[in-house]
Amino acid sequence: MAFIFAVSVSVNSNAQRYVENNRIIDTLEILKSKKLLNDLNTDNFKRKVHTGIKSAIPYRLLSPKEVIPGKKYPLVITFHNSSRIGNDNQNQLKPLARIWIRDEIYRNFNCFVIAPQFNKRSSDYVKGDDDILKSLPSNDVHEILKLIDETEKNYPVDRRRIFLIGYSMGASTAQNLFSLRPEKFAALISIAGVADFSNIEKLKRKKIWLIHGKQDIDNPYMVSEELYRKLAGNKKLIFSSYKNLDHNNIMVPFLLTEDIPKWLFEADK
Repeated sequence: MAFIFAVSVSVNSNAQRYVENNRIIDTLEILKSKKLLNDLNTDNFKRKVHTGIKSAIPYRLLSPKEVIPGKKYPLVITFHNSSRIGNDNQNQLKPLARIWIRDEIYRNFNCFVIAPQFNKRSSDYVKGDDDILKSLPSNDVHEILKLIDETEKNYPVDRRRIFLIGYSMGASTAQNLFSLRPEKFAALISIAGVADFSNIEKLKRKKIWLIHGKQDIDNPYMVSEELYRKLAGNKKLIFSSYKNLDHNNIMVPFLLTEDIPKWLFEADK
């Protein structure tokens, strides 16, 4: 992850790590990155539907490029932002889920990937007594836990390597799941999310990567900053702070690199 630590790093060997990045991204780079991903063929993401008691959740399932009998593989669950809400079982793949079908990623990081699509908000935001926004999970988030259990039963999933990742609302949902069942998941990547503060003590021993732009006016940067503060002492926590990036371009540094899969694949419960 040389790129991530290339700009300026503040590290305390006895605590979490804060990484500040001064990168500037222009519109052309945003369009180029997203086009490269959006042009990828998504046929390997198979269409599925999880049917719960009160709702059905469409999702896509990507299997490893090569499945060796007797071997188990990591499971990644990737969550979309609110602009991808719907039930077409297609829009949730743009753009974050698509990093897993880039040739070099699909070839080098064998894993299962679940990309669910929610037909309404998967996480809602409320202000706490301290006037800080926090995220609360919808009922469908609890259904995702059942979907994960179902996938574990039907596919050779390594239960010690189940990872959560999301952007915006999806990052909040990933945090909700991580807080609900911290013992189930090996690592979390939250990109521009609203934090879940409900299980802080358990999260102090978990592998977490927070990514947020200081120019974000949609999901305030200060919420990730507050979560970072509350998780003081977690040596497995990284907070990547982008001084010049906002809500709409914060994903761009990671779309065409190996940073996300490489960091996740280093994790194990």
